[in-house]
Amino acid sequence: MDSFFEGKHAVVTGGASGIGLAAAEALAEAGARVTVADRDDDGARRVAERIGGEAWVVDFSDTEALERELAERPSDVDILVNNAGVQRMNPVHEYKAEDWRLLHRIMLEAPFLLSKWVLPGMYERGFGRLIHMSSVHGLQASPYKSAYVAAKHGLEGLSKTIALEAGEHGVTSNCIGPAFVETPLVRGQVRDQARLNSMREEDVVSQIMLAEASIKRLVQPEEVASLVMWLAGKDAGMVTGSSFPMDGGWGAR
Repeated sequence: MDSFFEGKHAVVTGGASGIGLAAAEALAEAGARVTVADRDDDGARRVAERIGGEAWVVDFSDTEALERELAERPSDVDILVNNAGVQRMNPVHEYKAEDWRLLHRIMLEAPFLLSKWVLPGMYERGFGRLIHMSSVHGLQASPYKSAYVAAKHGLEGLSKTIALEAGEHGVTSNCIGPAFVETPLVRGQVRDQARLNSMREEDVVSQIMLAEASIKRLVQPEEVASLVMWLAGKDAGMVTGSSFPMDGGWGAR
C-alpha cells in the first residue's frame, strides 16, 4: 500500500476488463478507493467486489444519458482514468456513419463529459490526475481505422487543452499511447484485420499488429497499468500535457 493513494478516489472507465481492469487492481492495491465504471454489469460488480471498490454501471455510448447522470452525481474524484473504448474497422468509403459516431461518443465525448465533471472538485481541492488511454493511433494512423484514429487524435488534443487550463490548480492531464495490448478488444480485431487484408487470422498478429514494432510482442495490460500508477502518483506532479507511447518502437520509424 502507498500512503499517497490512501483516501484518494479513482474512477476507471472500462474497468471490468483489459487495461481498465489492470489499472483498477493496481490503484486499489495501492490504497485508492476505486470506482469500476463499465457497461458490463456483472463484470463491473465482480471486479469491484474483488478489489473492495464500487461498481458504476454506465453506457458511455449514450452520452446524453451520461450528461444527465453526471449533473446529479457528486464528484469527489481525485484520479480519472478515461479508458473505455471500442473498435470498428472499414474503409472510409464503406464506414457506417453511426459506427463513426459511436466511437466518438465513447472515446472522445464521454472523456470530455467526465473530465468536465471531475475538474471543479479537483480545482477546489488543489489536486487531480486525469489519465487518458490514447493509443499509438493517437499519434499514428492505420488503414481502416478512421473513426478510432480520429477519436484518439482528438483525445490527445483534449488532454493537452485540459493541461493548459488545469496546471495552476494542481491538476495534471496526460495520455498513454499503447500499441496493441493483449486484451479482448485487440483479440476481437483479428478477424476484421484478416478480412480487410485478405489474410489468414493466424498471420494477423505477426504481419499486421507487430509489423511496425521493434519488440515483437503484444503489450501486457499490467505494463500499461504501471504507467497509469506513475502518472497518478506523487512523482508526476510536474508532468502534464504529455503523451507517453508504449509502442515497442513503432513511433521510432
